[in-house]
Amino acid sequence: MSKVHKFPFVIAFADTDAEGIVYHARYLEIAERARMNWLKGHFSIGDDVGFVVKELNIKYFSPLRLSDEVVVETVMTDVGAAVVKIEQKFMKNDSVCAIMTLRVAYLGKDMQPKRIPEEFIRDLI
Repeated sequence: MSKVHKFPFVIAFADTDAEGIVYHARYLEIAERARMNWLKGHFSIGDDVGFVVKELNIKYFSPLRLSDEVVVETVMTDVGAAVVKIEQKFMKNDSVCAIMTLRVAYLGKDMQPKRIPEEFIRDLI
């Protein structure tokens, strides 16, 4: 549905456990960095709170390890009035190591769902 944003990332020692494998929760932090990089320069939140994660699912296929060069591919798969569905793939070479799917809701200052500004959708599709 939208353009694919690619975020390159090298796995650091801080991302791994004692065996040199990426700790499962670090995928969340790396994905968050990729989403923020994706939004940077495309959208200004203004007076609203912005996007908050409403639902999240991760499927792990093969482990990432220390010094792996990874690309996180972020794409919007569906856009509703106040909710966006996003898919993020953790790619190493041409292999999918993990897929994160999430739904984010757009909130106003009153912390209630609010219609997503049209310029956001226009800029990223």
